[in-house]
Amino acid sequence: MTALRAIVTGGASGIGLATATLLAGRGHRVATLDLRAEVPEPLLGLRCDVTDDTSVRAAVDEAAAAFGGLDIVVNNAGIGAQGTVEENDDAEWARVFDVNVQGVVRVSRAALPHLRASAHASIVNTCSVVATAGLPRRALYAATKGAVQSLTLAMAADHLREGIRVNCVNPGTADTPWVQRLLSAAGDPAAERAALEARQPSGRLVTAEEIAQAIAYLAGPEASATTGVALAVDGGMQGLRLPK
Repeated sequence: MTALRAIVTGGASGIGLATATLLAGRGHRVATLDLRAEVPEPLLGLRCDVTDDTSVRAAVDEAAAAFGGLDIVVNNAGIGAQGTVEENDDAEWARVFDVNVQGVVRVSRAALPHLRASAHASIVNTCSVVATAGLPRRALYAATKGAVQSLTLAMAADHLREGIRVNCVNPGTADTPWVQRLLSAAGDPAAERAALEARQPSGRLVTAEEIAQAIAYLAGPEASATTGVALAVDGGMQGLRLPK
């Protein structure tokens, strides 16, 4: 397998760390771009705030300089939000969009000059099942992830002839630090977890490692004919309706 050069935003924990670790385990050189730079070797941890264009450009350029270029961008940094359309004010809508959507824009924009020089260029965006399935009290989060899926398609069209593939992965409810925080804050964490598991036809939460496998596939040369695709990793949540 050809050794590639990758950056993973939000790479210090959860899905991002699982993805960065998997890519590094396959012999690729990987930098994590996160508010927290501490990551295990052989990962290169770079501090980056995806809401700050100067921070993004500096981190992307530092990774490209360290590796001699870039082949893969994984736009994974994101934050959650709960509530109906009434329950978050303008400031919270702006904050979540700034991270989840404009963060993808900033990192991709900074990386494109480097990706154009790659023979195996790809971008993978972490989206969500909420982009295509209506779930209660997820209005703001769903709006951002719907934007990410649409942005993925537009970017795939814009950059196909430059040799840059763009895809996204749509996880179902995943066993991540954010979900663990939600469960911890619930009145009955065990009952809340059981409800989340029951919501997925597979009867369990998706693991970060399963999502990482899908991201790594789309990022690599093995998926060279795949672009503009949203790959569901959701235990059947989007497409299956099983009898109870």
